[in-house]
Parts: sequence; C-alpha cells; structure tokens
Amino acid sequence: MTRYDRRVRLLAAGLSAIAGYVDAIGFLSLGGFFVSFMSGNSTRLGVGLANGSVSALIAAALIATFVTGVAIGSIVGRLVRARRRPAVLGLVALLLAIAASLDMASQTRPAIIAMGLAMGAENAVFERDGEIHISLTYMTGTLVKVGQRIASIPFGGGPWAWTPYFLLWLGLVTGAVAGALVYPSLGLAGLWIAAGAAGLFALVAVWMGPDRSDPT
Repeated sequence: MTRYDRRVRLLAAGLSAIAGYVDAIGFLSLGGFFVSFMSGNSTRLGVGLANGSVSALIAAALIATFVTGVAIGSIVGRLVRARRRPAVLGLVALLLAIAASLDMASQTRPAIIAMGLAMGAENAVFERDGEIHISLTYMTGTLVKVGQRIASIPFGGGPWAWTPYFLLWLGLVTGAVAGALVYPSLGLAGLWIAAGAAGLFALVAVWMGPDRSDPT
C-alpha cells in the first residue's frame, strides 16, 4: 500500500467506501449478514452449523456468491490486462445497477446475489499476478498494518507510514455510515448511488491510465 502513489491510495479509499456503503445496506437488508465482509459470514456459518440453524445456509450462500464474484472479476482483469481497473470497476457498477433494478422488480434475493458478486469482483481491482495488493472489502489485515507501522516508529520507521492503511479503513467506515443513513429511506434503491460511484471511479481509472507501473 505504501508503495503506491497518492492517486492510487485515494482511489482505493474511495472504493473501500463503496464497499462499506454496500455492505451496510446488505447488512440491514439481511438482518445481520454481510455482502462483502466474509469473516463475519464465516463466523455466522460456524455458529449456524453448531446450532443447526438456517443461518448457516444463508452464510454459506453469501460466501459462495462472493467467491464467485472474485473469480469473475479476476477473469475480467486477466482478459483486459493493463486496463484492469476501469474494466473491473465497470463490472462492479453494472452488477450494482442490476441489483438495484432487480429490487425495483421486487426480486430481492437475486438483488442480494448481484450485490455479493459486485463486492467479490471489486477485490480484483488491485490484483496482480493472482495476488491482491490492496484489500478493499476486509479490514482486519489493514488494521494489523496500522498497528505494525505505529510499532515501527521507535525503531526508525516512517512516522506517517500507518496513514495509508488508516485512510483505507476510514473509507470503509465512512461508506458504512452513509449506507446506514440512506437505507431507511431508500432501501436497496440506494444501490443506484453505489453503482453511479463505481461508474465514476471507472472513469477516473481510465484517466489514471494503464496500471503497468503497479508494484508486483
């Protein structure tokens, strides 16, 4: 994360905000399940299995959907190569628009599936050689990096090396706040906002140019 320039860091924070926004809407719609935070769903799966609850099936379905979205996003990225960012973000925007459209047609379950696919696909934006270099939808590792960079300061580490990771986390939290505020009045229709934001970031990614200079 620290090896990327400021433009990429800000783009990543913006995309993390979209993830937080969509996840908050999904969480409220599903009554405690997630469309992007698979650690939480994995815990729900384990507890559901232990209790023999139907929640295990819901969590498993969401995890499978997310993984499928990651695979789709990765395939798209590999096909377009240097134009990975705008192509994957265009896919995310399309999936979110489909989710919002399905909700308008009272097809809530398919809408949730489209949301999960979109959040999985978003993780492929910063993939390189089959590895994710910037995590956009899960923050445990990011917060670990914050702590590690703070701990390195007395040992000669940069005093502000923790800030890119903190900014990424802050983006997700800010997006989640926005999603939670929007949901009571718009419901899943609030996904149109996320779709528009993803489309806008796709255009920004086009303006930024090919990502050949990304670290490997």
